[in-house]
Amino acid sequence: MLVAEDDRAVRESLIRALQLEGYTVVAAHNGAETLETLKQAEPDVLLLDVSMPVVDGLTVCRVLRAEGNQLPVLMLTARTETTDRVAGLDAGADDYLPKPYDLDELLARVRALLRRSGFEEPDGQSDDKSLVLDDLQLDPAARRVFRGPREIELSKTEFDLLRLLIDNKGIVLEHSTIYDRIWNYDFGPDSKNLAVYIGYLRRKTEAEGEPRLLHTVRGVGYTARSGN
Repeated sequence: MLVAEDDRAVRESLIRALQLEGYTVVAAHNGAETLETLKQAEPDVLLLDVSMPVVDGLTVCRVLRAEGNQLPVLMLTARTETTDRVAGLDAGADDYLPKPYDLDELLARVRALLRRSGFEEPDGQSDDKSLVLDDLQLDPAARRVFRGPREIELSKTEFDLLRLLIDNKGIVLEHSTIYDRIWNYDFGPDSKNLAVYIGYLRRKTEAEGEPRLLHTVRGVGYTARSGN
């Protein structure tokens, strides 16, 4: 994996921790070096700091997605406001972890991203047929989503979350269940990550005024059901 972090102490600490877990790690200290290293190393996951010199992390992520590169990206930043998280997700990040972070939580998120990048499927999900809800169609094998004739581009995390909800349409999934199935880690009741992803999916699936398919069940979780 590639660690892109301009703070030398943080970068070296991350490298040591990841190597102790058995990962092969390469590193970059600014955004320009990150983009160049990505071409040479072809990592499975990118740990990307937002505030880097030369080219910042948000721009790095936007360049990757503009090039069609769907490399899983875990964005690391000292910025903790919801608007900052949304900016990271809008740039194409798959996950977002504010500093200071717990190492165990970071490793859990890395493992979840690696599983998804290898297309490991949760129990009960199959790649042999499309999932349909109203005019939304999700093709697990091709990892493509359509709302009517309009194709919707999603990150890996967004796709997996939408698939989980559509595959369980009509069933209310609790927050803890979703965190466990998508991130393999329950970030607790104060985490806003799930709400941010749901909001992002709603904006994409309702971009042309289509009826809402992803609904909030207050105090419980979320469900996918007909918008009619």
